Amino acid sequence: MTDTSYPPGARIEVRDAEWIVRTCAPVPDGHKITAVGASEFVRDEEAVFFTDLEKVSLLRPEETVLELDGTPRFAKSRLFLEAVLRRTPLPQTERGLALSDRFLLDPLVYQQRPAELALRGVRPRLLIADVVGLGKTLEIGLILAELIRRGRGERILVVTPQQVLEQFQRELWTRFAIPLIRLDSVGIERIQQELPAGRNPFTHYKRIIVSVDTLKNEGKYGQHLEHMHWDAVVIDESHNLIGERSLRNRLAKLLARRTDALLLASATPHNGKAESFAELIRMLDPAAIVDAERYEAKQIDHLYIRRTKISPEVRDQMGAKWPDRGPSVPITCPATPKEEKVFEELTQVWLAGDERTGGPVVDSRNRLFPYTLLKAFLSSHRALQSTVANRLRNAKEDREIRALTTLKELAGQITDKDSSKLDALVTELEKIIVRDGNRAVVFSESVETVNWLADVLPKRLKLPAKAVDKMLGSGMTDQQQMEIIERFGLSGSAVRLLITTDVTSEGVNLHRQCHHLIHYDVPWSLIRIEQRNGRIDRYGQRHQPKFSALLLTSRVDGVKDDRTVSVKLLEKEETAHRAFGTAEAITGEYRPEAEERRLIQDLLAGKTVEESVPDVPIDDLLGDLLGPVEGQVTEGAPPRADVPRLFADTREFVGEAIDTLNLLPGLEDDGALLAFAPPKDLVHRLSALPADYLRTHDVKKRMKVTFDRALAARKLAEARDQKTLWPDIAYLSDLHPLVDWVTDKVLVQLGRQTAPVIVARVDEPTYLVQGVYSNHFGQPTVVEWMAVASGRVLPGKMPDILAAAGVGPDMTNTGRPIDLGPLTARVRDAVATARRHLEERRAHYDAEIVAPLNDYRDHLESWRQLTLDVTHASHQERVKARVDDTVERQQRLLKSLQTTGEPLLRVLAVLVPQEATQ
Repeated sequence: MTDTSYPPGARIEVRDAEWIVRTCAPVPDGHKITAVGASEFVRDEEAVFFTDLEKVSLLRPEETVLELDGTPRFAKSRLFLEAVLRRTPLPQTERGLALSDRFLLDPLVYQQRPAELALRGVRPRLLIADVVGLGKTLEIGLILAELIRRGRGERILVVTPQQVLEQFQRELWTRFAIPLIRLDSVGIERIQQELPAGRNPFTHYKRIIVSVDTLKNEGKYGQHLEHMHWDAVVIDESHNLIGERSLRNRLAKLLARRTDALLLASATPHNGKAESFAELIRMLDPAAIVDAERYEAKQIDHLYIRRTKISPEVRDQMGAKWPDRGPSVPITCPATPKEEKVFEELTQVWLAGDERTGGPVVDSRNRLFPYTLLKAFLSSHRALQSTVANRLRNAKEDREIRALTTLKELAGQITDKDSSKLDALVTELEKIIVRDGNRAVVFSESVETVNWLADVLPKRLKLPAKAVDKMLGSGMTDQQQMEIIERFGLSGSAVRLLITTDVTSEGVNLHRQCHHLIHYDVPWSLIRIEQRNGRIDRYGQRHQPKFSALLLTSRVDGVKDDRTVSVKLLEKEETAHRAFGTAEAITGEYRPEAEERRLIQDLLAGKTVEESVPDVPIDDLLGDLLGPVEGQVTEGAPPRADVPRLFADTREFVGEAIDTLNLLPGLEDDGALLAFAPPKDLVHRLSALPADYLRTHDVKKRMKVTFDRALAARKLAEARDQKTLWPDIAYLSDLHPLVDWVTDKVLVQLGRQTAPVIVARVDEPTYLVQGVYSNHFGQPTVVEWMAVASGRVLPGKMPDILAAAGVGPDMTNTGRPIDLGPLTARVRDAVATARRHLEERRAHYDAEIVAPLNDYRDHLESWRQLTLDVTHASHQERVKARVDDTVERQQRLLKSLQTTGEPLLRVLAVLVPQEATQ
């Protein structure tokens, strides 16, 4: 075989020892091979070899040594065949889902759709734009699982906002058994202590989760990222990447170039501008869009997916897992006398504008500031005091200084006893928390309001201080934020009330123990209201989500109180959510800040909220793009992968391996729960698991796992009643490190380049041969399992051939000797037959692989020409250089994805008839 790569599963000889290839990737001057030891002195050891530095010999299939299997029921042989089947990545041509029903989550088809779409493309690159609450994290987990099964998910980087780091990490581990090392402030400090100075921290672990704010620190991490290549990168809340000059944008573009798979996730994936949405799409495919200002859904429908709660597939599958939300209940709070004095001052002095005697307090450049004061007061007198104080420090005009001083004095006269909204909040919380024993989350836009409420509410509600938590953005470390969210999610914790700013309104799950949400102040943005509500109104909520809003009202003539804006926005958000599944497209602004600014400008222009905010989404380009696209996904469930297997399921395989090879001495197995002290070589692998999980349950000393989905789900729910959200019993999915360890243990049982001989129901010796073609990255493009007898490849699939031969748990091994000489002599012919078969089908394989690559090549040429056609003559030269560079890079990628070199052949076993025994 001419050396082009070393496919996963291949056996190699390095340093006079045998190794099993785990991954192989091209590097300058050769290949980088990760492998696990197979021969005696290196067994189970993990190693990395570079072919330009080491002599790496690929073991020749013609030299395979045959070995008798003396285990009962030929268990060792059957385990070996199953291990090879499991360890061999699914080929590039396999587009079906292999693992969608293997995890600790409800098998919802709508959550499997993104994986279906991601696997269709030349590369898995997708924007998941589902609205708040549909389960984007679970959809990402399913995609990553499929990539791992294909050998395309060894190195994974997940980038999220810092407040959801642990939440994301925990979901991927507890539901999928995908471990991510969390590089929060504590994790980074730990790794820095372990690594030599200047060492790249991203090479220390294969799968990492880190906050975008940590990662964008170019001084620390930029140089390391420049030299990394990832199998998959996930960027959550990716709308924050938009903006050509931002650090986040530059970081995202760097990562997009340094990864095979790229998954972007955002419920609000644009800012209302076609160019900005095109920016995200071009990170996925730089040649997707010709004109960033004018493009259609059909051009890019393979690169994004978007659903709402009212999408038919979502609605039909949701059932009781997500009860319909209750109405947003307005709680009217008539202003107290001292509050009315502030309303009078705001109305007559600040909001009167040109009608005020002497003219407006501020000039035209600051005409929005009076509404800043109004919004601060509608939050709380404390928020108003802070806003006035901050303004006074920079005010220069005497008229403004006098007006601010008066307002400061009036706000300062308001005590806690004079706060109408505080009294109403206490009354509402007494019903929710004190009387009914439920939890509640209270949102405010103001840090000052949150701090004040967190200080006064425990006394007013007669709750211990530990019963009330507050969550802020600035001033809190990532560790503090994650601890607060975890406490609120634990039913056994003392926390009954969380008071938070809008730092919690994106991505954070608050629905596990809470279905009551109160807007202490109402954002002047439909999107922000919806984002807040989505913290408890999301998939997995067991109770009807209930929302209420405190509305401060006044009797002052001409006043703008909460009835002016807040009441109407609450009604419009609720109507839009029920009618359209989302409120984001109503105003056509797509960003909370832009919505609020536009609304205030309209109010200044004399418009009402009804005139400013329409009742139906504005019909624009992005509204069309993010609607359903005909033909984007298949009808019915996504297609399933054709995955050959010898055992009924993972439980049967692992159980027989543990028993046959005595892998876990002292194992306690009650039929559902497996408990044991992990051996040293397994403990070594556990270092890649989440540190909090390992520490909380002392997993390296005693491990508890289960294949029982019901038990695992119950333990996951019970964990929320404990002091941690990490369950003590882990679910054994196909991806769990224990299953990987067992598989490798099975593979190293046979000697170097050895195949077992199995007595079966066959008429003549039948050689089981694996054939693998790979691309330049060492990823299998074609995998074929062949049964060779009498100089021909038998028709039929491997599992069917094995079943017909009676290879299974009911076999009997008499242990009678077999003359291996004649069987060994025919190995060379069997390999030659298998090779001829693969070569004869090479054209068929190539057509299947090359067709989508050629389609994309045609697209590239078309994109090149169209881009230049729409470019103004003055920019032609500069644009042509960029376009040519993009085409060249994409062409190199396509060439790398094609099959290269000769097939890797491996003799796996020989089936012999009963007559062969002596």
